[in-house]
Amino acid sequence: MGRPYAPDVVARTVPLPTRRRGRVEGVRPHCRSQYGRCVTTPPPTGAQYHLVHDDQRATVTEVGASLRQYAVGDRDVIVPFDVGNLPPASHGAVLVPWPNRLRDGQYDWDGSTYQVPLTEPERRTALHGLSAWERWTPVPGVAERPDSVTLGLDLVPIKGYPFQLRSVITYTLSVAGLHVHLATTNIGDHAAPYGTGFHPWLSPGGAPVDECLLRLDAASRVTTDDRLLPTGTEPAGDLDFRTARSLAGITLDDAYLDITRDEEGLSWIRLTAPDGRTAAVWMDDSMDTWQVCTGDGIPGVNRNGVAAEPMTCIADAFRTGDRLVRLEPGQTHEVVWGAVLL
Repeated sequence: MGRPYAPDVVARTVPLPTRRRGRVEGVRPHCRSQYGRCVTTPPPTGAQYHLVHDDQRATVTEVGASLRQYAVGDRDVIVPFDVGNLPPASHGAVLVPWPNRLRDGQYDWDGSTYQVPLTEPERRTALHGLSAWERWTPVPGVAERPDSVTLGLDLVPIKGYPFQLRSVITYTLSVAGLHVHLATTNIGDHAAPYGTGFHPWLSPGGAPVDECLLRLDAASRVTTDDRLLPTGTEPAGDLDFRTARSLAGITLDDAYLDITRDEEGLSWIRLTAPDGRTAAVWMDDSMDTWQVCTGDGIPGVNRNGVAAEPMTCIADAFRTGDRLVRLEPGQTHEVVWGAVLL
């Protein structure tokens, strides 16, 4: 680390974390015959933190703290992606400090105008925040466990977002399934605009999505323009899934509001496959917005799962202020969600 790039080698061995329990995959052999030697290179998403509880398995990546895999036995709960690949469509991503899209990557805050990079140039938007391509590291002082991992990130201030945030995320497996807790603290001197969300893709268990049933605990949806930016809200109508119904022929890339909750205060998205199993994501009262996407036409996705995204705010919140959090210096914002196979 810190050494200059050496053009006479293909790659260097990169030291990565090891764990005595809950195996970490850090490097893999990779041979380049052009140079007549074999070197080790890290996966594109960095170290892989493997969690186990009974027959449940989950993998969290160093880059982005993304949930790369979650399965029960031989049944995927979320759509996984290969260790040698990048996430196809923000699979399992942690979205900090904003979820979804920001129009033109520009916003005003406390009398100043800011511009962040456009990461979705075809729509001229900044998509899914700044943390998905950063390396999250194990938090010192947290005991190692085979069923849990805690990773932290000090978000580097940039010109378009010159605020200092510290995020800590914990993934834990238990008899109740997967539990996720994210806490973000403003460690800087100025109030920061903030929102968060998460991007798991529910698995249909190998079946076509068109053969699955979707249930979504929300009564209204957000209308959008051709850039998928919000224009208003309306009753969910033909896209109301409060009662489970087939996804055959239905394309979704929609935010939902006016959510409903069960007796435990949880709101759910459930995807029931022909095998009778239901992959589900829940959120507690720390979040009140869903985004649902069937991935039509997205390379590497195209209806092989359903994105079930718990969020604190909808798209463009930095500009509209809708559900936007004002995170004051020293203040911590916390959210909780989880996934389970029913």
